[in-house]
Amino acid sequence: MARLVLTLWIPLLILQSFLLAIAFGSNGVEEEFSESLLLKPLPDRKVLAHFHFENRAPPSNSHGRHHHLFPKAISQLVQKFRVKEMELSFTQGRWNHEHWGGSDPLSSMNAKPVGVELWAVFDVPHSQVDTSWKNLTHALSGLFCASINFLESSTSYASPTWGFGTNSDKMRYGSLPREAVCTENLTPWLKLLPCRDKDGISALMNRPSVYRGFYHSQRLHLSMVDSGMLLEQTLTVVLQPDTVSVEKHLQPSWSLSSLFGRNLVGKCVLAKSSNVYLQMEGLSEEHTLWKNAEFEMSIKPDRTLRESSSFLFIFNIDKSSDSESFDLGLTWKLPSKWSCQQAPLHASRFLMGSGNERGAIAILLKATESQDKLHGGDLTNGGRCTIKANVFQIFPWYVKVYYHTLQIFVDQQQNTSSEVLKKINVSPSTDKMSSGMMEMMLELPCEVKSAAISIEYDKGFLHIDEYPPDANQGFDIPSALISFPDHHASLDFKEELRTLPLLSRFKDKSLVRSYTEVLLVPLTTPDFSMPYNVITITCTVFALYFGSLLNALRRRIGEEERFLKSKGKKTGGLKRLLSRLIAKIRGRPVESPSSESTAAAPSSVLSSKLLFKIIIVAGAAAAWQYFSTDK
Repeated sequence: MARLVLTLWIPLLILQSFLLAIAFGSNGVEEEFSESLLLKPLPDRKVLAHFHFENRAPPSNSHGRHHHLFPKAISQLVQKFRVKEMELSFTQGRWNHEHWGGSDPLSSMNAKPVGVELWAVFDVPHSQVDTSWKNLTHALSGLFCASINFLESSTSYASPTWGFGTNSDKMRYGSLPREAVCTENLTPWLKLLPCRDKDGISALMNRPSVYRGFYHSQRLHLSMVDSGMLLEQTLTVVLQPDTVSVEKHLQPSWSLSSLFGRNLVGKCVLAKSSNVYLQMEGLSEEHTLWKNAEFEMSIKPDRTLRESSSFLFIFNIDKSSDSESFDLGLTWKLPSKWSCQQAPLHASRFLMGSGNERGAIAILLKATESQDKLHGGDLTNGGRCTIKANVFQIFPWYVKVYYHTLQIFVDQQQNTSSEVLKKINVSPSTDKMSSGMMEMMLELPCEVKSAAISIEYDKGFLHIDEYPPDANQGFDIPSALISFPDHHASLDFKEELRTLPLLSRFKDKSLVRSYTEVLLVPLTTPDFSMPYNVITITCTVFALYFGSLLNALRRRIGEEERFLKSKGKKTGGLKRLLSRLIAKIRGRPVESPSSESTAAAPSSVLSSKLLFKIIIVAGAAAAWQYFSTDK
C-alpha cells in the first residue's frame, strides 16, 4: 500500500514543481532575441555591412540553468567563472579610419585590432582573478576552436587600470595578433544564435562572401545588466561590389544578393524584431526620398529617421518569404562625394632604429578635419581648449623598454613631460614572467597639428625552445589603443527607439577609440641548421667507428677461408674450364690450382691492415669527442 502511494505522489510532486517553475518564470522578464543588419555605402566605393544580434536573459535564479533562447554555453561561463563583463573579437584586416569613419558608434565599438582580442572583468576576490582568467581562456579556446588558451600565460596578458577605458582592478586584457581567422571560428559563433545561419538575417553570411572582404570582425560582448544577462554578437564586413560603373566618380550599384550571393527570405521565427537599415551620409533634404535624382532603392523603406549628419532608412522584413524574397538594392545615378566622421587625432605607430640590438617605438598623432570643430568648444584647462588622449600599450618581455627615455614632441618641438603628460602608469616587464604595460594621459592643445611619442628599447634573447616555427618572420607587439575620454560617439535620434535594439545601442554614448598597427620586431635568431649538422656528423662518425669495430670483432677469417675453399671445390670444374677458355682467348698461360692456395696466404697481412684501420678510426673518434666537448 505504501509503495502504491509513493508511485502516485512522486509524479504529482514533479508536475507541481514544474508548474511552479513556469509560473515564477512567467512573472519575470522573458528571454528576448533580436536581429538587424546595417548597410552603409563608404566614400571609397565600398559597402559596409554590420550584422547585430542581441540576446537578453533574466537572472539565472528565475529560470535556473534552462534557457529557451540564450546560449547555454555562455550562461555556464558566467556562472562558473563569475564573469561580470567580457568581450572577444576575431579580426582580419585593418580598419581604415580615414575613409570608413573613426568617431561614429559603429567604428568606435567594432573597429578591432588584427587577430584575437579578449578582455574580461570578474566578480571574484582579487586573489582569484588570474585563476579565473586562465580557466576562461581554456573554455573559450575550446568553444570557438581557436588558440585563445595561449593567453593563459602571464607573459601574454596585462592588468590595465584606467587606460583601457574600464576602471577596474579585476580586469585582464590579452591579444594574439598572429591568430588566423577562418571558418572554424565563425561556425561556433553562429551556433550561439537561436536560428544559427539557417534562417533570418544570419542566412546571408555566405562564407566566401564574408572572407573575401577587405575587413571582417566578429565580436561577442557579454555584460551583466539590471535585467539579467545581455549578449551582443556583431559581424562587421567591408565588401567591394562586383558592379563596374561606367563613370569613374559614380558609386557602384549593389544589392544583397550581389554582395552575399544569397537572398533574404524571411526573419528568424524566434526573433522579436528583425530589421534592415540603410545609412546614407552627406544627403540633402531633397534627396531623402527612396527614388530621387541621385540614387534609387529597389524597395520602399517603412520608416525614415534623420540624424545630424546622416539619414537612416528602416526596412521591416516580416513580410518577406520564399516566394517574395527581400533583396534590397541601391542604384546610383549621379556622382556623389562625402566624408566620414573622424576622431580628433589619427594615430599610427612604427619602429625606429636598425640592427638586432636596440631600437625605438614611436606613435604619431595627426590632426584630422574634425579637429576644426573643437576650437569653439569647451575651455577646460584655464580657459585653453585642450584634447585629452589616453594611450595604452603592452610590451612583450623580450622587448625591454626603458621608460626613462620617453620623449614627447608637439608640432615637431620637444616638450617637457609635465606640460603634456598629465598622468602615467607603468608596469615593467619581468623576463619570462610577465609583460610590460604603459598607460599615459596626454593633454594637447586643440590647435595642434601633430604630436609624436617615442620610447627606446633593447631586444632580448630567447632560449632555442622559445622560438616559434617561423622565427625569421619576427615577433609581434600588440596594437596600442588610443582613446579620447572627452569625446563620445552617438547618433542623435529624436524618436524613441527602445523597440529597435541596434539604434538604441547607437544612441547611447560610447568612448571614441582607435587601434594602431601591429608592430613586427626582428630578434636575433640562431641558425637552426647547426644543431642538425652537428648531430648528423656525430652520428656518422660513431656509425663508422662502431660498424668497423663490430665487424672486426665478429669476423672469423679462418671460417671464411674454409667456406671459400669448399665453395671452390663444388664449382671448381666449371671455374677451371672458364679460366682456361678465357686464358686461351687472351693468349695468357693457364694458372695452376696451387695459385689459389697461395692467394689465401696473405690473409694474415689483410687482418693486420684491418686492425690498423680500426685503430685509426677509433683515434679519430676519440679526438673528435675531446675537441667537440665544452671545457
